[in-house]
Amino acid sequence: MKGVIAGMSLTDAQIERYIRHIVLPGVGHEGQERIISGRALLIGTGGLGSPVAYYLVAAGVGTIGLIDDDVVSISNLQRQILHTTNDIDRPKVISAREKLVAMNPACRVVTYQERLTASNVKDIFNDYDVVVDCTDNFETRFLANDACVKTKKPFFHGAVLRFFGQAMTIIPGQGPCYRCVFNTPPPPSKVQTCAQAGIIGVLPGVIGVIQATEVLKYFLGMGDLLIGKMLTYDALTMEFNKTEIRKNSSCPACGSKPAI
Repeated sequence: MKGVIAGMSLTDAQIERYIRHIVLPGVGHEGQERIISGRALLIGTGGLGSPVAYYLVAAGVGTIGLIDDDVVSISNLQRQILHTTNDIDRPKVISAREKLVAMNPACRVVTYQERLTASNVKDIFNDYDVVVDCTDNFETRFLANDACVKTKKPFFHGAVLRFFGQAMTIIPGQGPCYRCVFNTPPPPSKVQTCAQAGIIGVLPGVIGVIQATEVLKYFLGMGDLLIGKMLTYDALTMEFNKTEIRKNSSCPACGSKPAI
């Protein structure tokens, strides 16, 4: 029993592992093969990166890239479920890779123990189909958005703080980018971090699962993506809201006269 697409085929072991996908209407063998062919880069392996990585690897995404220059601290463990107490002081990408390979040895997990910068972003992005925003700082988020716009790579945004989270999917050429919503990074003095403002531990799980769902829908070519929509979540009221976002013709990244 095998499915075939463009010269590829699922093995019996893959069919058994992914059978709950394969029996889904509209997915089947071909859809699972698209997932297996997918290459996703995750910027950050913390609160958001943990659920995104777990679910993409469990789903069978063939190549996962992890970029993060941080090490595991005890305060991470309240929400960063890729890591355990035994991982304290270890590089997050190494800790994360161990868990992901143990979950699905067939997935290729590539690690970059460094910070995303203007000097390395092009070389790293070249090897991936999509980029997932699991970062916790505006500088990196704006850099990733701008690079995705320039290289025409889908960018799956997510952010969390206190009891609130948001997600948006950016497909260059099909809708607004992150800068259409937030034109420039706010001054550091105006931004509170999770360390300063706090965060309920389960919140990144909710937003991260939404981001992973969007990535899988993109690989499958199914459903409506959050293009031109900012999805917000309030954990205290258990309310989701969608806000329409229009493309800004003056956007410095994706506007008619880009300046970046």
